[in-house]
Amino acid sequence: MSAAGVNCAPAPRRGIVLGGGGVLGGTWAIGALCALEQTHGFAAKDVDVIVGTSAGSVLGALLGCGVSSEELRQHNNEEVVTAGPLVGYRWDPVQATGGSRPGLPRIPAPGSLKLIGASLRHLGHLPPTAVLSAFLPEGRKSLQELGHLVSAVTPEAGWAPRSGVWVVAMDYETGKRVVFGRSGAPTSRLPDAVMASCAIPGWFTPVIIGGRSYVDGGAVSATSVDVLAYADLDEVYVIAPMVSFKSDHPNTVAARLERRWREQVTRTCLAEANMVRGLGAKVTIVGPGAKDLEAIGANLMDASRRAQVLETSMRTSTSAWREAALLAEAG
Repeated sequence: MSAAGVNCAPAPRRGIVLGGGGVLGGTWAIGALCALEQTHGFAAKDVDVIVGTSAGSVLGALLGCGVSSEELRQHNNEEVVTAGPLVGYRWDPVQATGGSRPGLPRIPAPGSLKLIGASLRHLGHLPPTAVLSAFLPEGRKSLQELGHLVSAVTPEAGWAPRSGVWVVAMDYETGKRVVFGRSGAPTSRLPDAVMASCAIPGWFTPVIIGGRSYVDGGAVSATSVDVLAYADLDEVYVIAPMVSFKSDHPNTVAARLERRWREQVTRTCLAEANMVRGLGAKVTIVGPGAKDLEAIGANLMDASRRAQVLETSMRTSTSAWREAALLAEAG
């Protein structure tokens, strides 16, 4: 082959953002990951940086430890996983998440008086969701089963066997976002960081890491795309279960309220993405479409709908990525 025929262009540096969205959001995201690989031709587990928040942190941790998107699909469907780090691991999502409703609080009092104090001292500096989380009573449910899942694939060193696996949580005393795994972040084991990222205020017990209390990173942002602003990436792919550009027509009050909240999350995600775009990266975003939302319903923690949600996502996400790519090219 002549020198002129050799392609010497370096491979693009890629990042994947996996947003929060409860049990069903995580299930939908697995379909979106499989479709991303089919439409773009690269393995999700091999990208340079993976950012996970809440349910997305579980998927991000598993990808970072070598689990493929297809193995995630098999695992979610409770099929026999025949290859990879999850071989033989049994998973009960209902037991792991404690069901579709939060338990009654032990003490009907605010979960974080320190965060309430911080919000009063710095009015307007914290997202409303972070402030609201401080007033919710401390959750009672445990995420230990989820921790066991991540521990099953985590090396003895305590973190993923590669760099660029970032887990987003919120310091429950200050309301500040913490990105575990990134340079300068507090030291943590990967299972603990994931449990912290998934600790929905009022639902799950906060997770203690290094003497500090942490809760769901979604209390700051459901996506945290902006943490990649200075990661020197060429392409960023955002899989955002709480972002939707097309809605369904729900007929229950709960679902209508959930869709209204999606509108705010979508605006925040777009603002974060524009920040990253402004620094030179191409950002492509997908979220559940109308058919996905019909499958998801109003309660993102309803594990009984997982099969339907995944089957729908596997059908809809391929076209969603193609449409999103056209929008990304158009700027």
